[in-house]
Amino acid sequence: MEKVSVLVEALPYIREFHGQTMVIKIGGHAMVSEDVLEKTVKDILLLYFVGIKPVVVHGGGPEISEKMKKFGIQPKFVDGLRITDKETIEIVEMVLDGKVNSKIVSYFIKNGGKAVGMSGKDGLLVVARKKKVKKKVGESEVEVDLGFVGETEYVNPGILEIIIDNGYIPVISPVAIDLNGNVYNMNADIVAGDIAGALKAKKLIMLTDVDGIYRDKDDRSSLISKMSKDELERMLREGRLDGGMIPKAEAIINALNNGVEKAHIINGSKEHSILIELFTKEGIGTMVYR
Repeated sequence: MEKVSVLVEALPYIREFHGQTMVIKIGGHAMVSEDVLEKTVKDILLLYFVGIKPVVVHGGGPEISEKMKKFGIQPKFVDGLRITDKETIEIVEMVLDGKVNSKIVSYFIKNGGKAVGMSGKDGLLVVARKKKVKKKVGESEVEVDLGFVGETEYVNPGILEIIIDNGYIPVISPVAIDLNGNVYNMNADIVAGDIAGALKAKKLIMLTDVDGIYRDKDDRSSLISKMSKDELERMLREGRLDGGMIPKAEAIINALNNGVEKAHIINGSKEHSILIELFTKEGIGTMVYR
């Protein structure tokens, strides 16, 4: 009876989300632990089999750093962004497109799903431009050349719509290209937000290593379960977010501005966190609404 009551509780949510597109960004512990990654894939497949249309975007920073060290290259970062020279972008492509993307696709296939691995380059899904960053040095601002680090010029969702309409789950690595053929390393959070906005997705879901957004980043008991986009923008402006939460917040704000209904930041290392957040009244992470 307990199992039945769980299904009954989930029914209104399943009905609401049936036929809707959701963009899910896999990051954090789910990208490091094979066990957590496979369980995450199974949860996404459950969404798929109850009629939701998932689109998966993944990162792979730790694996890129590990591979760079094997090639004798020391990773360098500026404000959390990896400096990416010609040699590094080849490693980024090798790891994200070759290893991580195909591993996630294989987990979907192993567990009875249909997935298509691709990158932002395929079908000009994400057209990139070189990212320009300024860093304060003393009293003046200096432009830092990050090499082949990109940001989104625009998204062409047509190829994704073809894949989704034919019953497949797209699995996307955050490597993109400009119209001159230059390849760029992109922030996976930002790419997920841009794709969610282009698809007018019902939801954007960010899997990370923390439980969500905290009112006070140093107080673990101050988790915000529900907040507005305006409140998130205010927190970002006031410098109350740090580290990897900043690009997540920027991606969420951009997605909501472009028609996404709600966004969620949840701890992907907690078992079935996606299902708890989507199919129960209480949820588990932070939900941001327009």
